[in-house]
Amino acid sequence: MAEFRLPKNSRIKKGKTFPAPDGAERTKNFRIYRWSPDDGENPRIDQYTIDLDQCGPMVLDAIIKIKNEIDPTLTFRRSCREGICGSCAFNIDGTNTLACTKGIDEIKGDVKIYPLPHMPVIKDLVPDLTHFYAQYASIRPWIRTQSPAPPDKERLQSREDREKIDGLYECILCACCSTSCPSYWWNGDRYLGPAILLQAYRWLADTRDEAAGERLDELEDPFKLYRCHTIMNCAKTCPKGLNPAKAIGEIKKMMLERRSI
Repeated sequence: MAEFRLPKNSRIKKGKTFPAPDGAERTKNFRIYRWSPDDGENPRIDQYTIDLDQCGPMVLDAIIKIKNEIDPTLTFRRSCREGICGSCAFNIDGTNTLACTKGIDEIKGDVKIYPLPHMPVIKDLVPDLTHFYAQYASIRPWIRTQSPAPPDKERLQSREDREKIDGLYECILCACCSTSCPSYWWNGDRYLGPAILLQAYRWLADTRDEAAGERLDELEDPFKLYRCHTIMNCAKTCPKGLNPAKAIGEIKKMMLERRSI
């Protein structure tokens, strides 16, 4: 698991322990990363023992139960609980994934929960995604056209053209892939990373878009695109089963075809 960006010379220490309620027969330990910018303390790992018979089946159910019933100071993001919004992306049991779609019974032993790796931490399980979203905005993720829109209908596609964005439009920008990518860890200030590049290819592949040349010009940079070394962490960790590495390869192929013209 990748190291987190912690203050210099800091160490994660053992934190508080919250035992199971009396009478609990089927229990599970949750070891959760805790850090606050306000108390001047090093990060710690708090342990919560949950009665599984009084908890929903997903990791997010347990985290919500902890906040509602055990420790209201625990801070995290969540929203849809359906694997659609990407808010509850954490590093769970050593893998970046969504807490709302990760079953507790899928994890052997203690459940270890950390914020997404190699991101500045705002508090507890909340990473600072400001730079990530700025990179997303930089690719201008909307249809760009020069021709006027039809006056009485939408811009239509054939079924075949529509299928070209399958495996791309499903991305929910949870950042699981980018924060599992070593190239993004070391070059994230300039390398766009797998999530943003998959989104970039989503618009390059959309036949309704008329700015492919301009989009490729914007990606023609030694760092924005070419830091990908195809180690496939991104595809392995994507909770939606997408393949950002393939999308990056398609962009590189478009670059080569363009140069050969």
